[in-house]
Amino acid sequence: MTATTTVDYFFSPQSPWTYLGHDRFVALAAQAGATVRLLPVDLGHVFPVSGGVPLGKRAPQRQAYRLVELQRFARHLGLPLVPQPTFFPVSGDDAAKLLIAVDHHDGTAAALRLAGAVFAAVWARQRNIADPKVLAALLDECGLPAARHEQSHSQAVHERYEANTEEAIAAGIFGAPSYVVGGEIFWGQDRLDFLQRKLQSTSLQGA
Repeated sequence: MTATTTVDYFFSPQSPWTYLGHDRFVALAAQAGATVRLLPVDLGHVFPVSGGVPLGKRAPQRQAYRLVELQRFARHLGLPLVPQPTFFPVSGDDAAKLLIAVDHHDGTAAALRLAGAVFAAVWARQRNIADPKVLAALLDECGLPAARHEQSHSQAVHERYEANTEEAIAAGIFGAPSYVVGGEIFWGQDRLDFLQRKLQSTSLQGA
């Protein structure tokens, strides 16, 4: 029996690059028969360790080029994107914990589906993912139990979120999205082609 390859999926719910790569990542992981570990993290704790700088503190040239790249990739991928949405910057903590709760109770497929809705809420639909009412609405739109919202505030979920962040730091993660296979990091949605090749080669080796 062939062993299943695992992909560690590190991201933050408010990341536009994660939004741009999410559907493609889910599709290629499914095609490869890979198991996905959903690992939302707090980049606010990762950046001080990794040398990352919050968007508002980056040089104006970098901020301007980021907007160009977002629109360039959105056009290339055929995805709707508002480069400067109303509700950004926005805290992703509550959304991250909700995804953890759904992953625990309903499985990874459900959590990946909700994650896609969360990303689109920020970058395509201009909704505030820090608003409990918006998160409750997203649960409902994804056909998931309303009870997950309350469960997302549990101590166990909070500890899981902290553990994810510590795992990201230990793995050498410095930005989102990051996909890790066997300790090898693929950073950014523009590295998905390399991730796909890795999964294909891993599958062939295990055949």
